[in-house]
Amino acid sequence: MANTTKPLTNTEVKQAKPKAKEYNLADGNGLYARVKPNGTKLWVFNYSRPFTKIRANISLGIYPNVSLSEARVTRQEYNTLLSKDIDPKEHRFEQKNLLSKAHINTFNHVTEKWLALKKESISPSYYKKIASRLNLHVLPKIGKIPLHKISAVGTIDALKPLSSKGKLETVDNICGWLNEIMVYAVNTGIIPSNPLAGIKQAFARPKTTNLPTLKPEELWELTEAIEKANAFPITKFLILWQLHTMVRPKEASEAKWDEIDLQNKTWIIPAEKMKMKRDHTVPLSSEMIAMLEDLKKHSGHSVYLFPSGHVAGQPLSSQTVNAVLKRIGFKGRLVAHGFRSLASTTLNEQAFDPEVIETALAHVDSNTVRAAYNRAEYLERRRTMMEWWSNHIAEQSPESKVQSKTKSMRLVDVAS
Repeated sequence: MANTTKPLTNTEVKQAKPKAKEYNLADGNGLYARVKPNGTKLWVFNYSRPFTKIRANISLGIYPNVSLSEARVTRQEYNTLLSKDIDPKEHRFEQKNLLSKAHINTFNHVTEKWLALKKESISPSYYKKIASRLNLHVLPKIGKIPLHKISAVGTIDALKPLSSKGKLETVDNICGWLNEIMVYAVNTGIIPSNPLAGIKQAFARPKTTNLPTLKPEELWELTEAIEKANAFPITKFLILWQLHTMVRPKEASEAKWDEIDLQNKTWIIPAEKMKMKRDHTVPLSSEMIAMLEDLKKHSGHSVYLFPSGHVAGQPLSSQTVNAVLKRIGFKGRLVAHGFRSLASTTLNEQAFDPEVIETALAHVDSNTVRAAYNRAEYLERRRTMMEWWSNHIAEQSPESKVQSKTKSMRLVDVAS
């Protein structure tokens, strides 16, 4: 008959007395209660290691902190691992290591890693905005929590004070960044899934407000106001340059002379200045080239096309155009960024290729568009569009309208 071990009882373990030497009380299937000379009782699991078959012991804890029933549950778990050729001791070490790493990977720690990566693909100003919002509204509340313990409920609670103040756009932005952080954590193996995927649904959606701009038929008002404006020549040049090139305010104000290629009639804005972090080529129309020739008399000595008159070695502020627009009567009707919408609407009405328009606005990767036709044809199509846009702006100026009217009057005189 096979030898069987009689299972222990709680009473046996409790009443076991210490001896001069330690001894074991067997419960079966590898589980023992080890009684030490000082009276301490330890749970020990004895097993044969997979493949090597070397005997090994692994401690399961001290009695009575770990009860007999709890020790038996762990024994069962370890025997299940052994049936799969997994060493319980190695498995426990790996689990402790993972848990240790999990507690090191606090939300603060992972956010720092994500921000460092994000910084490479966005503008400095946008990076500063993200970092400041997270540092102000998120990290003080959940930053010290290990990432595996981050929950949707806790994160939503952290953002509720901001939501109650009506800062819905900020909340919406933060929710988006938090999701990016968690996706980064999933992709780098820190956590298995993203618990914040749906937190935007817990808040009211912000109302979208379009930036004020003019209708295409109102462009003449702008050109007339610019011509009559009491402003420095450099400032007027900046307004017109931004209007003609269709770039963003900061891209226009920080333009440098070494970015201009007069021979090829292009302005190449380097990737680090662009929102999409890729070089952007602006074909220069005849009007733009003429503008540059006049502008060189004023700022040819400077690194920048539009140098500041107040801070040496710096360009005009990206807010300069907005300040002038308010002063000359467009407050509430038009902002500098609205030049881009005005250009887009006008060019679409003229049936220019929408994809080429979007590329001119740096909304579409030029390589995607170029796939449809070769580089020379692609650039020529953009140049044609920019030439039309510049001519259209020039035709709206008071001087152009006067010349057109005079020409018409002369034609009438000749005809009569």
